[in-house]
Amino acid sequence: MPFDFVASPGFDGSTVKRRRAERGLGNHLAGHAAEAAVARLYESRGVAICARNWRGSRAEIDLVGRQGDTVVFIEVKQSQTHDRAASHLSQAQIARIFGAVEEFVASEPNGLLTDVRIDLALVDGQGRIEVLENAFAG
Repeated sequence: MPFDFVASPGFDGSTVKRRRAERGLGNHLAGHAAEAAVARLYESRGVAICARNWRGSRAEIDLVGRQGDTVVFIEVKQSQTHDRAASHLSQAQIARIFGAVEEFVASEPNGLLTDVRIDLALVDGQGRIEVLENAFAG
């Protein structure tokens, strides 16, 4: 009996592309859910969130909050574990975040003399949040 090859429907690459798009959408939605959870946590701690996904010419800041005279910049990373989430942050991204912070505070009344804090909020697959305050202080 001869073997007849019959290509499965969608094997032309469209199935792979569709799955990749679905995975991308899932990651996008998970990222926004993580940002919303982090915003609620900060608000419960008395930080007023004044901007979400603030985009400057250099980068995007996930959350910007105010606590007294301090402007708090929050980078949110989400993955299965906190360690894995942290590993998604590159040195180039950190440099872009610093540039965006500088751009944001330039429009503040005290300009570059504004008190700032840059936090890293890590969200794991179970929704647990770990906040590293002043994560990039040297």
